[in-house]
Amino acid sequence: MAKLCHFEIPSKDYAKAKDFYEALFGWKIDVQPEMNYAMIHIEDGVGGGLTNEFEPGAGIGISLYFQVDDIPATLGKAVELGGQEVTPKTGIGGEMGYYAMFKDREGNTIGLWSKT
Repeated sequence: MAKLCHFEIPSKDYAKAKDFYEALFGWKIDVQPEMNYAMIHIEDGVGGGLTNEFEPGAGIGISLYFQVDDIPATLGKAVELGGQEVTPKTGIGGEMGYYAMFKDREGNTIGLWSKT
């Protein structure tokens, strides 16, 4: 069974987004310039990140990532069921694991994550 493990919010300006979400929700956000990313830490909740990989409002929206045991098998099953692979299993770097993306039959982009 897959469980929600991460989300990403598109952002053009990490400093502005950090100020907004920290004030609004009380989240702790660490901007990591070397990764061109900002990690969102939520106490007792699923963490996430701010990304400028996608333009805010460009139709991608907020991305959700689900933890699975086997990314290639899950991508294959998604395609079998009428989905479309968008990004194959890709290393994130270091000890952070792997991710992949697919579109469901409605065109929603969904992320997968695994440690291995």
